[in-house]
Amino acid sequence: MTERLSLYREVTCRIIAELEEGRFPWVQPWDAARCPCAMPENAVSGRPYSGINVLILWALGAGQGFASQRWLTYRQAAQAGGHVRRGETGAVVCYADRFTPREEAERARNENREARGIAFLKRYTVFNLDQCEGLPEDFGRAPPPVDPVLAIAEADRIIAASGADLRIGGSEAFYAPGPDFVQVPPQAAFRQPINWYRTVLHELGGHWTGHSSRLARDQSGVFGGAAYAREELCAELASAFACASLGIEPTVRHSDYIGAWLGVLRADEKAIFRAASAAGKAVDFLFACASGTRGKNGTV
Repeated sequence: MTERLSLYREVTCRIIAELEEGRFPWVQPWDAARCPCAMPENAVSGRPYSGINVLILWALGAGQGFASQRWLTYRQAAQAGGHVRRGETGAVVCYADRFTPREEAERARNENREARGIAFLKRYTVFNLDQCEGLPEDFGRAPPPVDPVLAIAEADRIIAASGADLRIGGSEAFYAPGPDFVQVPPQAAFRQPINWYRTVLHELGGHWTGHSSRLARDQSGVFGGAAYAREELCAELASAFACASLGIEPTVRHSDYIGAWLGVLRADEKAIFRAASAAGKAVDFLFACASGTRGKNGTV
């Protein structure tokens, strides 16, 4: 329990320090000249990391100037025939899940009710490919950077496949949860056309997915309140995750929320973990619309 709490506190304090300096851990947290725009992923399985681990690995990768977004454990490096260089420090990431003690499972059966699980947070260490030696030449080779034209085409496909009521016009971008529609200005209103896509992914991948008929997040907050700030933080992270997954560099949009976000994080050291988890689920939901893996009840 002490280890779990210290991990929550450690990561939250790091995020708070970044925000206090006016930096956003999810805004192009890499050197574009060295490292491709992408989600961090395991070099062996190719599976992207999710939730808070994305922010942890982005931050460490940017701080160390790594040229890769690919990571693996000490054992995985050894099994591949290589090794982690002596003196290298890995990134501590976490795995969250729930388990049901045997006694609780038996008690629940006797009482004819659902067993109550206990949440746990396990930490483990991963290393960037740049920290390893002796790996096969083609091991963990990352795909080439996404062509910008193809990235836009894929973004268009995902937006269309969502089935969302997307209205083009006006001078402001917003999501209206009551009538359930997204409105954004036309692309011509943006100085950089790519910012139109970043904006849509914020409103669509962020707020639209939280509707009661979809992921059912709390969207009852009013501007300036904690609930509103939590939803905006989730949407900001969802946009960053979606952009990076598509090969579109995330950029900041809501710097005026820094004060509110700091208030939320200082009051709850688990808030950034919840926001990152919710953002990951939001992106999964949005992308599932395009892949056809979303169930009739909205599940992925």
